[in-house]
Amino acid sequence: MNDKKQVKYLFVVNSGSGTNPPVSWEQQINDFFQDKKDLYEIYTLPAKIDPTAIKKHILAKAPENVIAVGGDGTIAMLANILAGSDISLGILPAGSANGMAKELGIPSDAKEAMNVIVTGTIQSSDLVKINGQYCLHLSDLGLNAQLIKYFDQGKLRGKWGYARVVMKTLVNKQKMHVQINTASGAIMRKALMVGLANAKTYGTGAVINPEGKTDDGAFEIIIVKKLRFGSLLRMFLKPGRFNPKNIEIISCAEAEITTHRPMHFQIDGEYIGREKMIKAVIQKQVLLLILPSAK
Repeated sequence: MNDKKQVKYLFVVNSGSGTNPPVSWEQQINDFFQDKKDLYEIYTLPAKIDPTAIKKHILAKAPENVIAVGGDGTIAMLANILAGSDISLGILPAGSANGMAKELGIPSDAKEAMNVIVTGTIQSSDLVKINGQYCLHLSDLGLNAQLIKYFDQGKLRGKWGYARVVMKTLVNKQKMHVQINTASGAIMRKALMVGLANAKTYGTGAVINPEGKTDDGAFEIIIVKKLRFGSLLRMFLKPGRFNPKNIEIISCAEAEITTHRPMHFQIDGEYIGREKMIKAVIQKQVLLLILPSAK
């Protein structure tokens, strides 16, 4: 390839994403583009990921499109890098759950997903800026963030590993006292979990925010007040909707959330740590996404 020409596609491959058996994404990408004239490059992430170094690499290559080859964490990292730029973000689902890809209608089949990259449409998406970090999909305080922490710490992967950490999370679940301030005023609640949703579903298929959209200029706060043991287990392990009787949804453009003590917190599937205060504000149409063309 001629380095003097602008690279059209820069594939950022996280080989650590997903489960066994491993997939040779480099081979699949090369095979797909062998008869095409588009310039592309493949950048495989090192074991120790440094977003600053990745950003420098992207700026040096100046691609028209950056393609995330990984799971929700890889997508979220690149979304934070590309926000506010004129570079479009595409997705090849290569994670374990691929919640964001499912949300956006990206096919799970590698060849079909690559077809979306070259034939799809570019659409603007909102992001939610939470404590200085962009959230593309879903963030939450409490139960689910605690589950993600346990899963990251565990050695088992796949359904058995997930089932094990679900049980551990259920045994150790705790309610929190939370105050939520929005333009509509302040409310106090007890909750198992408080979500900030720019989309509808978790990677497991659990629908937490039925009316969520990534381009409507708002995000939703979902207060999960009550879930029975069996219902919670099913909700985390297979697709379904949260019982509307047990949740409260607030749509807003800006919010401040405080808890009586630091709680587990995650953004787009990445465990952040324990937080006692969350400040969130919608950032309208700051990210360009490559999505399937409407039929």
